[in-house]
Amino acid sequence: MTPQLGRFSVSIPSNIADGSSRTNKSFSYFIDIELGSSFELETQLIIVFKRNYITQLQLTKIEEKLEEFQKMTMGFQNEL
Repeated sequence: MTPQLGRFSVSIPSNIADGSSRTNKSFSYFIDIELGSSFELETQLIIVFKRNYITQLQLTKIEEKLEEFQKMTMGFQNEL
């Protein structure tokens, strides 16, 4: 599980960086990929919680941050 979480933590900013050097349409596509990765990360965190590796409080705090990130990212994408 740890390697998967590590890949997500690298994938998300990498897609943003890669897309930022392209046209707005292409950038939007990379943001779609990044958003997909963030939702996958959320799913992986739920699995980590269900396996008792983190507490409900930890999961909730992380989910709140992820949701905030997703909303900001979608708002940014809508402005492209």
